[in-house]
Amino acid sequence: MGKGAGSVSIIGGADGPTSIFIVGKGGKVKLTIRIQNYFRELKRNRLKKQITANPHTLEEVVELLKREYGAVEVSQQSFNYQEQRKCLKASLVMRNRPDLLGELMDLKPPEGENVEALKTFLGQIQEREKIAAEIADDIFPLDFHIYEIKLTEKDRMQIGVETVWQVLDGSFSGDKKTMKQLRKLYKKIYLYYGVTAEDIKNETERYKSLLGVLCS
Repeated sequence: MGKGAGSVSIIGGADGPTSIFIVGKGGKVKLTIRIQNYFRELKRNRLKKQITANPHTLEEVVELLKREYGAVEVSQQSFNYQEQRKCLKASLVMRNRPDLLGELMDLKPPEGENVEALKTFLGQIQEREKIAAEIADDIFPLDFHIYEIKLTEKDRMQIGVETVWQVLDGSFSGDKKTMKQLRKLYKKIYLYYGVTAEDIKNETERYKSLLGVLCS
């Protein structure tokens, strides 16, 4: 990199794809970012105190989506469904069954700023995700469905539901105003899914996911 440029940093692990970002000169995080992180943590701690036990099953969530919001299941033959299923399966395999990937789970990011080494590393990550996504369902089962709530042809929300590993996720599309509305609706849906007292006590993945949605 040229003089005064930032450096490449890599974040990633067994629970999902790796992220790459640029930090400032000397590896220091900017003051504005540190301030944002401080207030984000304050918000997170405040929301923690507001979460109470009021769980529902994923089956009850699906019933709510259909009954209250007219959600329709997306075809499992569609390109969108197939791509989301691959990404989810890769992530779940790496999180729950890393043993199925052997040495691919031990990938380590290159040191320094060697571009070719970085490209090689990214290629290895992509190969790992491809192999994880292609593991047979009888070895790593998946029961994944996508339900779509349409406001207009362009404004919509998709809710992904996976019942074996208990995953609830969402994505949105639309203009800025509509996106705000859909995010608010998604939080409402996720709050309905809720958490148990045990989830709160042990800060389980379900609890962390709810907290993450509320903080977004």
